[in-house]
Amino acid sequence: MSTPSQELAFDCIVVGSGHAGSCAALSARDAGCERVLVVDKCPPEWVGGNGFFTAGAHRTVHSGVQDLLPIVQNVTPEAAKTIDMDPYTAEDFTGDIMRLGQGQSDPSVVKAVVDGSRDAVQWLAERVKVPFIFSFHRQAYLVNGRQVFWGGLVLSVEDGGKGLIAAHQAALGAAGVETWFNTAATELLVDGDSVVGLVVDGEGTPVRLRAPAVILACGGFEANKNLRGRYLGSDWERAKVRGTPYNTGDGLTLAQRIGARLTGDLAGCHSTCWDANAPSDRGDRELSNQFTKSGYPLGLMLNAQGARFVDEGEDFRNYTYAKFGRAILAQPGGVAFQVWDSQVAPLLRKEEYADDVVERIWGDSLDELADKLVGKGLEGKDAFVQTIARYNEAARAFREEHPEKTWDPAVKDGLSTQSNAVKLELSKSNWALPIEKAPFLAVKVTCGITFTFGGLAIDPDTAGVISDATGEPIPGLFCTGELVGGLFYKNYPGGSGLTGGAVFGRKAGREAAKLAAAA
Repeated sequence: MSTPSQELAFDCIVVGSGHAGSCAALSARDAGCERVLVVDKCPPEWVGGNGFFTAGAHRTVHSGVQDLLPIVQNVTPEAAKTIDMDPYTAEDFTGDIMRLGQGQSDPSVVKAVVDGSRDAVQWLAERVKVPFIFSFHRQAYLVNGRQVFWGGLVLSVEDGGKGLIAAHQAALGAAGVETWFNTAATELLVDGDSVVGLVVDGEGTPVRLRAPAVILACGGFEANKNLRGRYLGSDWERAKVRGTPYNTGDGLTLAQRIGARLTGDLAGCHSTCWDANAPSDRGDRELSNQFTKSGYPLGLMLNAQGARFVDEGEDFRNYTYAKFGRAILAQPGGVAFQVWDSQVAPLLRKEEYADDVVERIWGDSLDELADKLVGKGLEGKDAFVQTIARYNEAARAFREEHPEKTWDPAVKDGLSTQSNAVKLELSKSNWALPIEKAPFLAVKVTCGITFTFGGLAIDPDTAGVISDATGEPIPGLFCTGELVGGLFYKNYPGGSGLTGGAVFGRKAGREAAKLAAAA
């Protein structure tokens, strides 16, 4: 890290020190930019943006285990023989984004992410030295002695987002990229139709920085309570912020002032089941992503009145977790209780559900569990017990009618609550085991907002920000990461965000170098 020097001209300036911004800065440097500067309004101890708070998951096109084996660090060739991993094609990846986005995602933006995904993770492994691993702990179950991957997502990072950002910081430092912390971007400098620099506020003193390219990579507006209320609705003012408190919409504001086009799902966001006892306005840099509570497909979720409100088995967890936070927020008090019995509780991920991570509430009977939950906010004690009893009746009836079906968490097993004898008004479509083996476990959850889906319109080939007036890219202005609009609507497939940030960050960095060479 350095402090502002007398030389105020750079080849490229990146706003934001997270994953996407780091990809952009290193790509610009590698493509020929001599002086690359990263500015971030956060202090150095908050480096990394939201990327720091992730599990490091990257969704990518691949042809199976052997394709990805050279870039992971936790599997030997011998161990690879015990892994079942289906190929994940470009059609699969595209289909998942479009399906979850209800067909509203911009096809050209989606195509750019999908087509660039495999090369991006290869570059991250080789150039940034990101310590990729196969995500056994999050995306696979041990079935008959074999590790069976599910949901299309297989790559994570050793030590999660912490490991990801540490790798970026080391690569940027070795490449000679400067970083100024405690430095807020306040204005884009414009000459004619082109962006030619940036004004930053270094501890109260405006500083004008000249550069032929500025790359905005400073996230969405999820940490801005007022903007959440304006775009997402008043209920969202009470959502807990999962990650950095510094993503407050600065990039949108800067770009809008010079006529950039907004696009995408401005009323949508990535929001998940989050520990109800987590901090409200920021993530915890020690526990980080461990506040996520994603074990609901193995059990049930009930609101404070004792009613279910989602189909917990609708799809694999990584296709539903980003929308279920919204569903929780819409419940009375904005909270819910996840419930399991002792058949499945041992399968819950320890990083999310261990005693030293979350408050676990146990009961030797469902009545006892309900009594204890009353002290945690449960209002409908009798309804809680009755809902689970009715669910159990439906789950047993289905199994009696379909004895050929077996419970398997690694596939969508079709084990549901909807038989000819009993049908629930709200089904559980897969993994519907009766909750019957004592003791019973509950965890209280709320909504944690990760990032917002609406953002800036870009040219998917260059990551150039589009002018609302002309429909063409604004020369000198680029965008990557969570600030890109049009990619996700309503929901998203897990691991796509980090991949998109890398793909568009690399494009933006290479384009910045072209402008620097021509300057």
